[in-house]
Amino acid sequence: MRAFPSRPAATGFLAVVALAASASLAGCASDWSTPHPSPTLVAAVQPGFLPPTPLAPAATMSPSPGSWAGAHPSAGYRVVLLTMGDESGTTTMADAVRAWAHDVGADLREVRAGSDPIPAISEAIGMKPDVLMSVGDGLVDPLAIVTASHLDQPFLVLGGELAEPTENVLAVEWEGAGFRGEDLGQAAHHDPASFTPERCRDAVSAGVAALLSGQSGVVVWIP
Repeated sequence: MRAFPSRPAATGFLAVVALAASASLAGCASDWSTPHPSPTLVAAVQPGFLPPTPLAPAATMSPSPGSWAGAHPSAGYRVVLLTMGDESGTTTMADAVRAWAHDVGADLREVRAGSDPIPAISEAIGMKPDVLMSVGDGLVDPLAIVTASHLDQPFLVLGGELAEPTENVLAVEWEGAGFRGEDLGQAAHHDPASFTPERCRDAVSAGVAALLSGQSGVVVWIP
């Protein structure tokens, strides 16, 4: 497990040194074993973000473009980024999470899953973050097995969705992203090129805004 509170600006050897230093400092500066204030949404979402009526489980909400802009979590929001795979869309999304966390002052830590992702998922849950963000198609099926047993842990699945999400799982998708598990596969509109840095950053921002606005167990569809 490694902590990445910010994206290193240096390259080459200096980047490695900066990364190691930032991870060390993060471990000293933050103690997740102690309680902290419940996270809140700083600045309200704009009109058109929230659905006009409560959504049924597994329903889809379609916020107006950019209606999540300016809304972000209170400082110190505890986030675990769980990743699996090296596809371009996965790495772009992971980079977007890191950039977002740096900009909003979130306390970000990372767990990388191997060929058997269950131990990594368990490790991430054991850290008790405010939200566990999942990036990578290979995590969808394992999460579908695990999430129902941890209803007190919020999950945010980015770029995919669980076929039968429980009330603690929120997903963010868009035209071009839609992996739903091995049995269902990619949605017909799947397009790896749609995982642009801007779209991925919007996915993170909209997903967190939805969670902190009381939405969960649904899919957030961004334009």
